[in-house]
Amino acid sequence: MRIEVPDAAAMEAFGRELARELRAGDLVLLTGPLGAGKTTLTRGIGAGLGVRGPVQSPTFVLARTHPSLAGGPPLVHVDAYRLGDATLVEDLDLDFAHSVVVVEWGAGLVEDAADSRLEVVIERPEGTVAAPGTDAADAESLGGDEPRRITVTGVGPRWAGSRFATGR
Repeated sequence: MRIEVPDAAAMEAFGRELARELRAGDLVLLTGPLGAGKTTLTRGIGAGLGVRGPVQSPTFVLARTHPSLAGGPPLVHVDAYRLGDATLVEDLDLDFAHSVVVVEWGAGLVEDAADSRLEVVIERPEGTVAAPGTDAADAESLGGDEPRRITVTGVGPRWAGSRFATGR
């Protein structure tokens, strides 16, 4: 599935929409350059799940758990940017089975944690990429209201037959 989002508000709204399809045990991998909108999307997912916030980048703590205020699963928000390999992710002892786990920068690190996953790739317009060394919070606001292209791909049995299934 591919969609265009015109601004940060639409990115957050898509996160709320996506949350309606998520349940405990779901793994969501977010890929995109600094400032692409990964945390904004996660903020929308958190709002859609009805979790305690604020949902913000877990860059320096690596993972944050946001308990549900609505009786649903908690949101575990992970920033794997500084993690070099999958064993370091395992050391975080994340509750994949009972939570919705959203991992920024997780490609190549957490795919084996679940038999299914949603892979979300966010592309931002050329010429608005954050400079190396840019603080994640500053990068997130860089070009915040410029359009983004999102590709969502469901991998594994959980997403078979869904609108996110590969080849649909």
